[in-house]
Amino acid sequence: MLNFTFSNKTRIHFGEQQIKQVTQEIPLDARVLITYGGGSIKKNGVYDQVIAALTGHTVFEFSGIEPNPSYETSMKAVALVKQENIDYILAVGGGSVIDASKFIAAAAHFNGEPWDILIKGAAVESAIKLGAVLTLPATGSESNGGSVITKLATKDKLPFMSAHVLPLFAVLDPSVMDSLPARQLSNGVVDAFIHTTEQYLTYDVDAKIQDRFAEGILLTLIEEGPKLFSAEKTNAVNANVMWSATQALNGLIGSGVPHDWATHMIGHELTASFGLDHAQTLAIVLPRLMWEMRESKEGKLLQYAERVWGITEGDVETRIKQVIEKTEQFFHSVQMKTRLSDYDLDATSIDVVIEQLERHGMTQLGERQLVTLERSRNILMNSL
Repeated sequence: MLNFTFSNKTRIHFGEQQIKQVTQEIPLDARVLITYGGGSIKKNGVYDQVIAALTGHTVFEFSGIEPNPSYETSMKAVALVKQENIDYILAVGGGSVIDASKFIAAAAHFNGEPWDILIKGAAVESAIKLGAVLTLPATGSESNGGSVITKLATKDKLPFMSAHVLPLFAVLDPSVMDSLPARQLSNGVVDAFIHTTEQYLTYDVDAKIQDRFAEGILLTLIEEGPKLFSAEKTNAVNANVMWSATQALNGLIGSGVPHDWATHMIGHELTASFGLDHAQTLAIVLPRLMWEMRESKEGKLLQYAERVWGITEGDVETRIKQVIEKTEQFFHSVQMKTRLSDYDLDATSIDVVIEQLERHGMTQLGERQLVTLERSRNILMNSL
């Protein structure tokens, strides 16, 4: 196992009717900005619960945060934060709203051009306090310090990490998933699944706890994910999927193990250039990346095949082919497409992605830095 330091201070309030916990989490004298997206929280009752929980607080609102949150929209919120002297942000939504809120929290305190946080990796030295009410399980952003923001003007989709934007608390009420459309549920399951594989399908460092925990998350998503689209959907199913998504990226299964993230970096360019949902890009890229990198990932691919899918017979190449097929079939079972052509993208789109990867310095990706531009091109060509 590799050396690591692990700390996660986000206090989680999990279960039905837990939004009321917001009352005790945010000081009464705080000037609170509620951030949210297109307004679905006003249709499913979440907004009313949040407002009730903030009775007596000084509250402002900022709506319109889009999927794949933009720098441009976030900076409008930063202006409001400064104008109203906001000292607490409550993100109410899925990963996009929470990611945007993290950037807003950091940018409002940043001395300089906030885009430098993303494009130059400028250090975040402080941020506005942040809490979250999760409405869509997917990114795990509710209990980690990561955020991904897109600059629409240049089609740059870039991440940053900072402990200063780790939410102080998060409310996870599985019942809110009942109002989510199928597309968002598909995205959530796939996103959580591939967050897990990015930290698991690398190479062995004898991290037995992390491996077994990762396998447990994958098995839970495989078992419960398809139920979200059937008569078997219950609040217990919601709860298991929601908790899986949080555990997939709260830092625990990634402690002391190598990380990949090549699927994400390639996927980010597809989203920025062509507008695909984040999880849609991941489902396209991962199966072909598994095959392209099968030699360097052989040990973990075979472990994944055996422990998660029960594949033990056949030679190495046969078992790897079978586990990739099983993975792709799972994506289909949660109503997720897995080919570029499914989204009317052809070979010309690949040149665009490769150019963007090169421009962003993403020329050696993966846990061993073996995913070159040539290999990224192979992965995309095989994804047509």
